[in-house]
Amino acid sequence: MPALQALLGSSHSVVGVLTQPDRPKGRGLQIAASPVKTTALAHGLPVSQPKTLKDEAGCAELAAWRPDALVVVAYGLILPRAVLALPRLGCFNIHASLLPRWRGAAPIQRAVLAGDASTGVTIMLMDAGLDTGPMLLQEKVRIEMNDTGGSLHDRLAALGASALLRALDGYAGGTLSAVPQPTEGATYAAKIEKAEALIDWSRDAVEIERQVRAFNPWPMAETRLDGEQLRVFEAIAEGGSNDAAPGTVVAARSDALLVQCGCGRLALRQLQRSGRRPVSAGDFARGGGAKLIGQRLG
Repeated sequence: MPALQALLGSSHSVVGVLTQPDRPKGRGLQIAASPVKTTALAHGLPVSQPKTLKDEAGCAELAAWRPDALVVVAYGLILPRAVLALPRLGCFNIHASLLPRWRGAAPIQRAVLAGDASTGVTIMLMDAGLDTGPMLLQEKVRIEMNDTGGSLHDRLAALGASALLRALDGYAGGTLSAVPQPTEGATYAAKIEKAEALIDWSRDAVEIERQVRAFNPWPMAETRLDGEQLRVFEAIAEGGSNDAAPGTVVAARSDALLVQCGCGRLALRQLQRSGRRPVSAGDFARGGGAKLIGQRLG
């Protein structure tokens, strides 16, 4: 959305929008248009939603638009060579990392999980590889201690939109050249799997804190309490002795539930039982804080 809105507010002419087919959404699983499609239609733009771009039918509308450039942002479908070769200037991709670090599907979450101090956006020209194309420009940002996957995503989306406009103008005007990615430092950001959300309390508290931050808002780090799902929205690693079994609730404070980890302790600050709304740890504990102490999560 930020990239599309930036283009619509610029001197560039958007001739059409490709977005994935409408999907079921919400509890009722009603078929719904994406925000990208809704915005495009509101601006009177042609919209194409092919299931694949691997055949001639899927590419027909795109070819008919005769674009000078194709901007790709989290599209989710592989672009075949015929599509990559279609625009006169090429296909411009906003990637949410400082390439070649974190090529792949989940660069934002992987950067937080790894404890990276910084990340950024790369505007590159796409080739047939996985995020291997030559780069036009990069913008770097610090990963703050309270950044979640969601907050970092939003910051990078806004940064990427402004960087995209500079890259388009610079490349078309001849003031920016594409340079190959460095051969050193490449890492792969694998797609996030729901199974990764389950907390392993034998791990270091700092690592679990990163897991909580990286997986907010999806898939949300979780554990088990009395056999039921307990989602963790916010948590902070703390020091402390390792005198209890990992996963043991060692204290119920007004601001947090303190849980023993393999090394250190984790202060759980916002929690959600299955089927209920998220609440502060204080509100959660008031429902039976004394009974929680000594229980094991997981």
